[in-house]
Amino acid sequence: MNRETDNLSIDDLQYNADGLISAIIQDEEDGDVLMVAWMDREALKRTLETGDVWFYSRSRDCYWRKGEESGNTLHAKEVRYDCDGDALLIICSIKGDGVACHTGKRSCFYRNLPIAGGVDND
Repeated sequence: MNRETDNLSIDDLQYNADGLISAIIQDEEDGDVLMVAWMDREALKRTLETGDVWFYSRSRDCYWRKGEESGNTLHAKEVRYDCDGDALLIICSIKGDGVACHTGKRSCFYRNLPIAGGVDND
C-alpha cells in the first residue's frame, strides 16, 4: 500500500500509541479552525455513520458528541486525512450559537504568542 496515493480506510489510518488521531475542526463557511480534539476508530466511525461529530475524551475516558450539553453541534460535511494518514481535517457546519469552544468563544484559537519582529498581537 502506498500511504501517499492510495485511498485509506478507518483501519489504515495512523493512530498514536493510545489508539487516537488528532482531528482539526474547520468551519465550512469561512474556513476558520474552530478546535482540535482526539478521535479513535469508534468516534470516527460514529462521525461517518451519523454526520454528528464525535470525539474521545482522554480525561473522562468516554465518547462525547460535540454540543450534547451546549447545543452547539457540529455536522461533518467532509472528513479528510493528511498525506501521512495521521491527522484528520473535518469540515463542518456548526449549529446553535456558532460557538465551538467550551470558554464561550467561537474558536478555541483566540490567543496569540508573540513573534519577535513578527506580527502585532492585538
